[in-house]
Amino acid sequence: MAVAQPDRPSLIAIPNGAKATPMFPAAEMERRLAGVRGTMLELDLQAVLFSSYQNIDYYGDLVFCHFGRLYGLVVSHDTQTSISANIDAGQPYRRTYGENLVYTDWQRDNYFRAVREVLSTGARRLGVELDFITVQTKAKLEAALPGIALVDISAACMRQRMVKSAAEIAHITECARVADVGGYAVRDAIAVGVPEYEVALAGTQAMVREIARTWPHAELMDTWVWFQSGINTDGAHNPVTSRRIEHGDILSLNCFPMVGGYYVALERTLFAGACDDASRRLWDVNVEVHERGIELLVPGARCCDVAAELNEIYRRHDLLQHRTFGYGHSFGVLSHYYGREAGLELREDIETVLEPGMVVSMEPMIMLPEGEPGAGGYREHDILVITEDGNRNITGFPYGPSTNIVS
Repeated sequence: MAVAQPDRPSLIAIPNGAKATPMFPAAEMERRLAGVRGTMLELDLQAVLFSSYQNIDYYGDLVFCHFGRLYGLVVSHDTQTSISANIDAGQPYRRTYGENLVYTDWQRDNYFRAVREVLSTGARRLGVELDFITVQTKAKLEAALPGIALVDISAACMRQRMVKSAAEIAHITECARVADVGGYAVRDAIAVGVPEYEVALAGTQAMVREIARTWPHAELMDTWVWFQSGINTDGAHNPVTSRRIEHGDILSLNCFPMVGGYYVALERTLFAGACDDASRRLWDVNVEVHERGIELLVPGARCCDVAAELNEIYRRHDLLQHRTFGYGHSFGVLSHYYGREAGLELREDIETVLEPGMVVSMEPMIMLPEGEPGAGGYREHDILVITEDGNRNITGFPYGPSTNIVS
């Protein structure tokens, strides 16, 4: 029978070492915190408990490692404190923009004791992310905080993250440059007989080294490449395999550097050695959609209207039935396992109006199944910063048949 250890502390501080160099300057972090504190005033909240990767990173400059434990960032009107597990020791203290409190494993549910400890006396209303916490976590919060109302703040914070600051745009632009570095390394590694994983490793290693050179103070984590060949190109998120490249294969290059929780993407269609006529026709159509989509990403455009116009190009070529997902999405604090800003996606059901400071992708994709002429997945992907009078493309790696038939 498990026995708690009452002689050992529930909560501790581990200020181990000096604070790390932050990813963003204090002025940028204070801008973000001022935004959420404005929302707190509007909603009559005394504090907010952030639980998600994206918001703990966005407001606290900390990318945590979940590994089955809960993490948090409590923002009051004048302080912010991360809550981390003892297994991480002093790393969250060093990385958090603000204070840090550690909970131990010695008693069950010490995380909730930490939340109660950090909250200011007299709190009546607490902001939480109901799109992230589980039903069980919500019940335990309510039990630990009797008399405190839990108010969802997730949508308001998502709206704040959707419009990027100058500091964020500069950071994302550098990340896109790193993705290009990975793209060239991938293209150089492509050859008939080479397995997918070797090509992917070349791109990942190039990006990690470039990140270390550009941001020597950053943690190096989560940068990766999906490189797909032949039938494996049918899904945008298909993992790397040991399949070897064959002459005439359709290929999909996907480079994803991660720096300080910020994700960017470079995605390109390529062919190994040769591209047959049926494949070339499909590729040309997808490039047509891609280029028209880039033209449409301007201030005042609605996401749904962009999707509707691009649908018409596919329909004209009798390919709309082969489209597989939305035409693009917001970039910033997100990843393949957290942080999607669902309010800024280029889909038929999203009415968000584009405005300067938003950063979105254009990434049309069609997929023809095995047995059909030109079978495979075709996808191009550029990242656009919406400006006052149009957009700025921060992706440099070339696309299309003129450059990406690799011999």
